[in-house]
Amino acid sequence: MTSDQALNGRQRALLDRVARDGFATIDDLAAQFQVTPQTIRRDVNWLSDQNLLRRYHGGASALTSSENTAYTARQHMYLEEKRRIAKLVASEIPNQATLFINLGTTTEEVARALRQHTGLRVITNNLNVANILADESDAELLVAGGKVRARDKGVVGEQAVDFIRMFKVDFGIIGISSIEADGTLRDFDIAEVRVAQAIVEQSRTVFLVADHSKFGRAALVKLGHLSQIDALFTDSPPPEWMAESLAASDVAVRVAEPDRD
Repeated sequence: MTSDQALNGRQRALLDRVARDGFATIDDLAAQFQVTPQTIRRDVNWLSDQNLLRRYHGGASALTSSENTAYTARQHMYLEEKRRIAKLVASEIPNQATLFINLGTTTEEVARALRQHTGLRVITNNLNVANILADESDAELLVAGGKVRARDKGVVGEQAVDFIRMFKVDFGIIGISSIEADGTLRDFDIAEVRVAQAIVEQSRTVFLVADHSKFGRAALVKLGHLSQIDALFTDSPPPEWMAESLAASDVAVRVAEPDRD
């Protein structure tokens, strides 16, 4: 993907449908969006080429629970929604705060939204976050050591976990790949999850940032549960089937609504 507008509205809704149901036929999708099967096939072929879904004869399926969407694709998916989430998170972080920021394209948008803050002390295992904040002379930036993943510049491994555990901060800001109906939080990489778990443990307040596509998505590795989170920041109200687990978890839900002119 090469621009913020790489996904049109129909393609976004198509991805949401496939993520929710796991599989959808070309004919069902054509009926839903009131376009020809040929149009849907072109959408499915293009989305498959971008590694956003799997193409099959007669339909499309979500990626498996063992593989995440490529980082370069995720940078552009739901970018407007991620920026709204980031702006809302930044509005609840005071100046002079200490915080962790972990891996993910949404947490990177949070880092951008925090650049106007003063006196922050930021600890991260995300080299993209470090690069975003490196020129902010009024912020102190600490970066975890460990193995650097080439695909997304994430720092993982036992050295990173040990580094995180040296600190206790005001806010931990984490992303996630999946929020299940019972409130289970999941991701794809066990090394990444271990660092995120340490961040949750070492934060006085935990903010989870997740756009609507993460609800009900399949992912492999358990990170934790909504009950460990203080506030969930998302771009639209969670689905009704999440209501019971959200209430039981006593987690605050902050919805970043679109700006109204």
